[in-house]
Amino acid sequence: MVFEGSSAAISHTGKVRSNNQDSGYAGANLFAVADGMGGHAGGDVASSIAIQRLAPLDTTYPSTDDAQASLQAAATTAAGDLIRAAKDRPELAGLGTTVSAIIMVDEYAVIGHIGDSRIYLFRDDELTQITADHTFVQRLVDSGRITPEEARYHPRRSVLMRVLSDMDNDPELDMFVMPTQPGDRWLLCSDGLSGVVDELHIAKVMRQGLAPGRTADTLLKQALDGGAPDNVTIVLVDVGGQHPLSSGTATIVGSASNPSGVLVPAARASRSSWLHPVRQAANEPTHFEPAADYLEELIEEDRRRAKRRRIGWISALLVALLALVGAGVLAYNWTQTRYFVGADEDSVVIFQGVQQNIGPITLSTPIEDTEILLADLPPYQRASVERTINARSLSDAMAIVERLRAGSTAVTGDETPTPTPAPTQTPAEGGE
Repeated sequence: MVFEGSSAAISHTGKVRSNNQDSGYAGANLFAVADGMGGHAGGDVASSIAIQRLAPLDTTYPSTDDAQASLQAAATTAAGDLIRAAKDRPELAGLGTTVSAIIMVDEYAVIGHIGDSRIYLFRDDELTQITADHTFVQRLVDSGRITPEEARYHPRRSVLMRVLSDMDNDPELDMFVMPTQPGDRWLLCSDGLSGVVDELHIAKVMRQGLAPGRTADTLLKQALDGGAPDNVTIVLVDVGGQHPLSSGTATIVGSASNPSGVLVPAARASRSSWLHPVRQAANEPTHFEPAADYLEELIEEDRRRAKRRRIGWISALLVALLALVGAGVLAYNWTQTRYFVGADEDSVVIFQGVQQNIGPITLSTPIEDTEILLADLPPYQRASVERTINARSLSDAMAIVERLRAGSTAVTGDETPTPTPAPTQTPAEGGE
C-alpha cells in the first residue's frame, strides 16, 4: 500500500562549511538522511552513494520483514561501493556516511539507522528521539559517566563508533519496526540540526502545525540563527494530516541531488628529492570507529579532563574565598580607624568603628562611657547623639563629648535653682 501523507526535504551548506556533504531523500514510501564525512569530496561521494543505493527501495512491500531485509541489503551494497570508490580513488580513503531511513509499510514504520543523524517522532504534542547516536559521548552517557547536557558540548561529541564506511563491508544497522498512526510527524535530520537546535525548540516548532515544507524551513532558520557550523539536512514526514501530498515525485536534496556525482580532481603527482621526500598526507576522517584500546584511552583521557576541571574549579573557589577574606580583613581594619559618639541605654558613649553591622557581625565597639545622661542633654543634642555623631579621630570624639558635657551642665543648672535637700537637713540635725 502506498503511504498516505505529506513530506518535505531540505538541505543547506550552513554558515561554515564550503560544500554540502549531506544528502536527503523524500519519496512515496522511503525517507532518508545521510551525513557524509571524509574530507572535502569524500563526504559528498559517500552520502550520494548511500542515497543512490536506498532510492530503489522507494516502493511497496508485502511485509515489514521484506522492508528490513531490503534496507540491510542496500546498506551492505553501499558499503561495498564505498570500499571500491576508495580503492579506485585513493584521495577518497576514509570516506563514510551516516544513514537514517524510514520505509512506510502499511501502518508501520520500518527504521534503519547507523551513525549520529537522528529520527524523531512527534506524537500527541510530545517529541521523542527514536534512534540512538552511535557516538563516543553517547557511550559515556549510557555508562553514566556524563549527562546528556554535558554530551552536547563534549570535545569528542563528533567521534562516531559506527558508520557506513570504506572500512567495513558488513555494516551493522539498528533495525526495528514501530507502529505509526494518522497525525504522527516524523523528523529525520543530520546533526547539523540536532547539534544546534535542542529538542525543546524543535518541539515548539512542531507544535505550530505548519505544513512540512514551512516547518522544515523554520527549523533550518533556527539552525542558521544558531551559527550552523555544519551542513543541515531535514526530512519531515506527516502521516495523514491536514496537508495533502502535493506531488508523487521524489525529492532529493544535498550532494545526492547532483546526478553526475561529485567530481574530485586526481591528486597531483609529487616530485621527490633528497631534501623533500614524497610523503602522502593522510586523509583522516573526522568520524571513525576506533579500536577497543583507543576507546579505553579516550575514556581515561575524559576522566583526566574531568579531574583537572574539578581541581581548577576548586582552586578558583579557594582563590576567590581568600580574596574575599582578605578584602573583609582590610575593610574591617579600616572601620577601626573610625570613631563616633552615640548612645547607650541611657548615657553618651564613644564608639570605635562604624555604625553599620553585617548580619551578626558588629563593626563598632564602645570604648568609653562618658557618664553623661541622655536625660541631662538639651533636646537637640540628645537627638544628635541618638542619631550618632561622626568623629574624625578619638581626640575629635573627646572634643564632641566635652561640648555635650557643657550642654548637660547648663541644663542641670537650669532645672535645679533651689538648694538641694542635703544642705536643708543640716540645721535640723544640729538643733537636736
